Amino acid sequence: MEVKNFKMVAKTLFGLEELLAQELRHLGASNIEIGTRNVSFEGDTGFMYKANLCCRTAIKILKPIHAFNIFTEEDLYKKIYEMPWENYMSVSGTLAVNATVFSDVFTHSQYIALKTKDAIVDRFRDREGSRPDVDLDHPTLRINIHIDRNICTVSLDSSGESLHKRGYKIESTLAPINEVLAAGLIMLAGWNGQCDFLDPMCGGGTILTEAAMIACNIPPNLNRDEFGFETWPDFDVDLFEKIESSALKKIREFPHKIWGYDTDAVAIRKAKENIKSANLQDFIEVKHQDFFESEKMTEKPLYMVFNPPYDERISINDIETFYSSIGNTLKRSYPGTQAWMITSNFEALKYVGLRPSKKIKLFNGKLEAKLVRYEIYEGSRKASKQ
Repeated sequence: MEVKNFKMVAKTLFGLEELLAQELRHLGASNIEIGTRNVSFEGDTGFMYKANLCCRTAIKILKPIHAFNIFTEEDLYKKIYEMPWENYMSVSGTLAVNATVFSDVFTHSQYIALKTKDAIVDRFRDREGSRPDVDLDHPTLRINIHIDRNICTVSLDSSGESLHKRGYKIESTLAPINEVLAAGLIMLAGWNGQCDFLDPMCGGGTILTEAAMIACNIPPNLNRDEFGFETWPDFDVDLFEKIESSALKKIREFPHKIWGYDTDAVAIRKAKENIKSANLQDFIEVKHQDFFESEKMTEKPLYMVFNPPYDERISINDIETFYSSIGNTLKRSYPGTQAWMITSNFEALKYVGLRPSKKIKLFNGKLEAKLVRYEIYEGSRKASKQ
């Protein structure tokens, strides 16, 4: 039987597009094109399953099924109504519609989603005498509407819930970092398990968990309860299990150490619970420890990736002193370390007192942020280069 490739679109966070393209290329995608917060590519049904299971920096994997021009709300309703929705779900199923709009004519995404839902349920009611219900939490079918000026693209959401919801996080802290962003930080830093790793302000342990999965090449979404495609009429459970089994065979040993510190005993407890939930307690050690009173535990090279408080969701009494202490601790106690830190507090960043060797623009939620690299050498920088 001929295996047909089709176009898909993977959505991601700003600044992670190149990483996602690299992931898709490594997994075997074809015709990869990078956009803003998205990467389009081609693959077959098995690849769609694999992309959902294995992509660390994807938020959604969408399968476009139709595109058309619209100029009025009536156009949208008519074109959606004419689509054969009975091929994608039954009248006894449930649906949820999400819409994004970039148009002068269509400006309200929730209204577009509502209009789309009306057209679909009206088609079922007219054809079968009853209509499917809406379920925003666990629908049989998630539908994505994307309007760019006058072009409407209708896609099926193969992921279901956002792929940042890996399934291992059972305890949340006050200002948790998105799992996709955490994986992206580690990958942008260039760490893939080649040496020891430290998150000195680990909170609920998200960066630590993502680091361990990267180091061991564990599929990031292995712990999820379900994907959107599992409720589709054409879901091939045997093919999915084959894809999953193949991914599991590629898990590797990790000979180095991953540590996490935090001054909050409650955060440490939550981190331990999350790490245990991910079955990664053999690879990660977390300590109730003040980073500012710590020092590097070995002479081996160390990667450090962390997300310190920005004085936004977590308040800091003296943000200048706090960021100054970060720089002083790195200089005093962490020679031979490549330290990467993300923050949206650009003013506080000046008090670190170290010159970043790299800056990358990202967003943490709605906050514009910078991922910066500090290279802490043994002795002077000049001597290290020599």
